[in-house]
Order: sequence, then C-alpha cells, then structure tokens
Amino acid sequence: MLDAPYALALAAGLLAAVNPCGFALLPAYLSFLVLADDDGRRSRAIGRALWSTLAMTTGFVAVFGAFGLLAAPLAGLLAEHLPWVGIVVGLALVGLGGWLLAGRELPGAVPKVGASPELTRRFGSMALFGASYAIASLGCTVGPFLAVVVAGFRTDSIGAGIGLFLAYAAGMALVVGLAALAVALAKVSLVRGLRRAAPVVGRVAGGLLVLAGGYVAWYGWYEIRVFRGDVDTDPVVDAAATVQTTVAGWLDSLGPGPIALGFAALLLAGTTVGTTLRVRRRARREN
Repeated sequence: MLDAPYALALAAGLLAAVNPCGFALLPAYLSFLVLADDDGRRSRAIGRALWSTLAMTTGFVAVFGAFGLLAAPLAGLLAEHLPWVGIVVGLALVGLGGWLLAGRELPGAVPKVGASPELTRRFGSMALFGASYAIASLGCTVGPFLAVVVAGFRTDSIGAGIGLFLAYAAGMALVVGLAALAVALAKVSLVRGLRRAAPVVGRVAGGLLVLAGGYVAWYGWYEIRVFRGDVDTDPVVDAAATVQTTVAGWLDSLGPGPIALGFAALLLAGTTVGTTLRVRRRARREN
C-alpha cells in the first residue's frame, strides 16, 4: 500500500460518532443498552455491548460505503434531500419514545427488562439503528468521508482505499464501543434495582428517545431552512452545537490512542472482575 492517511481516516471516523447532525442519536443508542437485561452477569453485559457496537458500526459504515461508491457524483444534489430523511428518523424515534413513556414495551427492537434475549436477536435492529444514525449524519460527515476515504480509492491502490475505509469504521467503533462498555459495566451492579424499577427505566429511556428524536427532526428542518436561505442560526441547534463541539474537541485532543486504551482497559477490567466473581461463586457452591 502507498502512504495512505490512515491516522486521518481513523480520526475522521472518531469524530463521525459525534457529528452535529446525528449527535443526539448516541445517547439514544445507549438508552437501548440500558433497557436490555444482562442478568447481572458481566460477561453477558460485555458481550451485548460489543455485539451491539459491531452491529451499529456495520449499519453505519454500510450506508457510508454505499453512498461513497454509488452516490459520490451526486453528493451535492442528494445533500439537499438528506435533511428530510433526518426528519423521518427523528420522528420515528419520537414515536418509539412516546410508546415507552406510555409504559409500554418494544418487543424485538428493544428487549424487555428481565427477558434475557439472545445476543443475535439484537444484531439486525442495532444495525438498522446504525444505518439510521448514518443517514441522519450524512449531511455533516459525508464531506470528510469523501475527502479522506473515497479519495484513497482514486489516488492510491484498492488495498489502501479498503484500509482507509476500515480505519474510518474503527474510529467510529472506538467511540461507540467505549460508551457502550461504560454503560454496560455501570449497569451490572444495578440490575436488581432496574428490575424493580422497570417501568421507570422504560419511561426514562423513552423520554431520552423523545428528546433525541425531536432534536434530530428539528436539525433536519433547520438544514432545510438553511438551504432555502430562510435562517442562518437557530437557538436549539446552537445550544446543542456547543455541547457537540466540546465533546468533539475533547475527542480530537485525545486522539485514537487514549480512546483505544480506555476501551481495552474497560474490557479487561470487566472481564477480570467477571471471571473473579464466577470463580468465587463456584468455590462457594463447592464448599
């Protein structure tokens, strides 16, 4: 391979997870993980977090890959219509959140607390969520993606282009995976409380989905108004952009290295503690 800017592609993927258009979808994704039950076992919590991260990243990069390979020549034209897709995604999340706020459950897409579904049942739904995340994010991230990744296919070898694409995907996965592991491990010690408070947990997650979906839909409407020349700024978008810029700046200053180390540390700590607890439980049963 030639001297392809892999570090730049990795950093671009890192920041793609917290882009202005889809920023609100990251906490919405984490709310799904809170709803999932892991029976208080760290191994199940870690497995679910990693599996969901893989699924979400797969859906995300699949959309970007298809867009980069098929739609790059029409990027400017499509950009004008992407906000409408963001509005649809946002309103769908508002609907899901409203369903949860009403005290109801979402079978299949969101496992009910206490059900302990198999990990494979969540892959498709989380991949679909990742694809929705990508569609909502295209307007804000497709420029860097095309410049860094798709340009690699044009100027370097095919192998280098594939490497850049994988580096971009790895950057996205690092941020999502770090957040998912942190939520999963923090939740393990609260599983019994979550079971007793299942209706409250569902409503809290529903409220978060309503807020996240409402913002995504509002941002899409804001982009449409900007394209029409009706507005230049918006107080809601500006407030969220302040938070997003702070988080993005923090991630950019850290770089991929410390984030990867943090991911590895959480994974190692969770695995070690889980193994220790299993050994102790086995020893107590034998005694």
